[in-house]
Amino acid sequence: MIGKRHLIKILLVSSLLSPSVAIARDPGAHAAPQVGVGAQYDTTHVYVAPEDVDKFAASFLATFGGQSTKQVVATVTPTPSSTTSQLLQTPVGTVSLFGFKTPIPYPFGAERTGYLVTDLDEAINAAKDSGADVLVAAFPDPIGRDAVIQWPGGVNMQLYWHTTKPSYAPFETIPENRVYVSPERADAFTRSFLRFSQGKVVSDDAHAAGIEIGRAKDTYRRIHIESVFGKMTVLVSDGHLPYPYGRELTGYEVRDLQGTLMKAKASGAVVLVEPYTSDGRAEAMVQFPGGYIAEIHAAAPK
Repeated sequence: MIGKRHLIKILLVSSLLSPSVAIARDPGAHAAPQVGVGAQYDTTHVYVAPEDVDKFAASFLATFGGQSTKQVVATVTPTPSSTTSQLLQTPVGTVSLFGFKTPIPYPFGAERTGYLVTDLDEAINAAKDSGADVLVAAFPDPIGRDAVIQWPGGVNMQLYWHTTKPSYAPFETIPENRVYVSPERADAFTRSFLRFSQGKVVSDDAHAAGIEIGRAKDTYRRIHIESVFGKMTVLVSDGHLPYPYGRELTGYEVRDLQGTLMKAKASGAVVLVEPYTSDGRAEAMVQFPGGYIAEIHAAAPK
């Protein structure tokens, strides 16, 4: 039997644990089956108007390098629709590019990423067991099957499986999935995603520099997560975000930030936030033709 005084001591110590430690030790956070494949199979879903598809693709590839798959016209939703579809594969991240010729069926367009999984049904069950909701049940597409899930905090993602197993080279640098959530749902989101991904909290800073969300005089909570699905940055805010913060979906790591920004501007992109330095890296915000906004960063010179 544990004595009352000893039990009180345990409870007091537990209450002083950092958020990341508390998340890691959550009794319900048992690992789900590993269904991930690799970061190079994660894609950011980018929706632009049909007339902007080619301009966006040219600008994005000119900025980061890489190539596009052949553009096709397909139905990629479970209900009738038509879109151009292609994959932009760069050394620093991949984009699934859609230019819908018809109205976009709900809730498509709100999902931020697509994650390749080894078994779609198993992945859906693992997501549900980890606290996710299924917004779009599994459905066939021209090359496999898909589903759309939502994590606590309202973060939508697509899970997908290919009939023919793809084989992509690893990224030179792994992009960040940038997720904005409220303080009330940050821990629930983190616990759920960690359980699903079998990932780990790399850092949990309760007083990160507010300049990273456009509020130089403030601080905010920033959580870095790594898993088989790659990197994720959870930005916990009260929603008082100046434009364009909160609009970007992905952060791309490059070797030369200034050189990359010069390529972006030369190819039709606009620098929305000029480079600044925080937490050991230089960062900027860029908008590509068609409206897609990205964070781009590099290690800060020492």
